Amino acid sequence: MPRYKLILEYDGTGFVGWQRQENGPSVQAAVEEAIFRFSSEISTVTGAGRTDAGVHAMAQAAHFDLAKEFPGEKVRDALNHFLRPSAVAVIHAAVVPGDFHARFSAVKRRYFYRILTRRAPPALDRNRVWHVVHDLDADVMHHAAQALVGRHDFTTFRSSECQAKTPLKTLDEIAVRRAGDEIHVETAARSFLHNQVRSMVGSLKLVGEGKWLARDLKEALDAKDRAACGPVAPPEGLYLLGVDY
Repeated sequence: MPRYKLILEYDGTGFVGWQRQENGPSVQAAVEEAIFRFSSEISTVTGAGRTDAGVHAMAQAAHFDLAKEFPGEKVRDALNHFLRPSAVAVIHAAVVPGDFHARFSAVKRRYFYRILTRRAPPALDRNRVWHVVHDLDADVMHHAAQALVGRHDFTTFRSSECQAKTPLKTLDEIAVRRAGDEIHVETAARSFLHNQVRSMVGSLKLVGEGKWLARDLKEALDAKDRAACGPVAPPEGLYLLGVDY
């Protein structure tokens, strides 16, 4: 039975998240419906990351199986035809070995967060950035963020609903940069806890505002206490940037 790997781009605004749920449309369900309409087969799509409601993806990876083998280009084009007009697009599709697993074969996941720092609200990027009406110090944020790199107990930056077996994670890198009116935060790790990136970004915003010092962020991490976390950044600024295998 052929296994197919997909690279997907989507705007998460109108979805309840990646995972199929009863309370609204999901990216997973949209792709599975397109697969059925294309192939007349019922197939479960497994994603590399279960993005939350409102979170976007530039390159989400996923896999599914079909009884029949098709060229990757045909799968890509057919799925895109049936995905219209939903805000989901298949960027790439290919047949892969049967032991490939979009979630468990991944060696690194990369996320990207956008903060718009200007007085005027976004028009073109509405629901795609976190709008903050005052400036933030990206250099100070970047310096403070380096305390998060490495293997730590990230309980402080973990959702109370997180189902991970352990709060221990290794953050490979985190960088904070200014890009015009925006602050960009890029992170990379093999895996993340539920809401970890948004929690870290929300706390880093306090550093950028001068409300926290770098040592306050480190103390919050060391506290291993959800109550020590700053406000969680909203989902609309977060993007799954890519997955490495």
